[in-house]
Amino acid sequence: MQIEPVVPAPVQTFPRTLLRQRWADLTFLHWAVAPELVAPLLPAGTRPDTVDGTTHVGLIGFRMVGLGFGRGPAVPYLGTFWETNVRLYSVDQAGRRAVVFRSLDASRLIPVLVARITLGLPYLWSAMRLDHDGDLRSYRCRRRWPGPAGTTSRMVVRVGAPIHRPTPLEHFLTARWGLHTRAYGRTLHLPNWHPQWPLHRAELLHLDDELITAAGLPAPTGPPVSVLYSPGVPVRFGPPVVLRRPR
Repeated sequence: MQIEPVVPAPVQTFPRTLLRQRWADLTFLHWAVAPELVAPLLPAGTRPDTVDGTTHVGLIGFRMVGLGFGRGPAVPYLGTFWETNVRLYSVDQAGRRAVVFRSLDASRLIPVLVARITLGLPYLWSAMRLDHDGDLRSYRCRRRWPGPAGTTSRMVVRVGAPIHRPTPLEHFLTARWGLHTRAYGRTLHLPNWHPQWPLHRAELLHLDDELITAAGLPAPTGPPVSVLYSPGVPVRFGPPVVLRRPR
């Protein structure tokens, strides 16, 4: 199997757009983790994607803006909300790199229900907010449903200078062009496309998080190996593709 290269800005490969949205005010925190610890948590037909023999756990907070279907307009009110996700890194039998979400906390209940029913994504309804104070960004999350109710997360970062030449690790952690999920007995690959990330250095000032352990992962034992910020990008998703078993 040949694994696709890490490409910061690929050409869109899917002919039809299923979903449109914008991701804004993103903070990326990442910790290194041994692949064997996360392999049992990935969908069938995928395995941990690694760099230098290590895979990563990501905690990402952001604003979802203007979610819409196909070429139609953005969904009023329900299409804009806050989100915090816990994710892992995967590669499938066709060599496609992607992410696997262990949890996606969102502040709108209807999108949570739709994503759970249609794609089997582990969305959860949470009370959330994002505060701006100059170069500071503060993300807060308290889970409502389905649980464990009351699970919380708070992270505060200071946004720094733009990154003109991201490192290979920074590309590896952010240049992801699909997700893997398990729905109705099938593993799916859902491709996405967006322009190259505008990334900034960031400094983690405070972190008090329960989402990572609630997602079935070990608690981080030290500071993150990567802290990044992005003002955001427009994003398109194509139709899901069912992973086929090799013959």
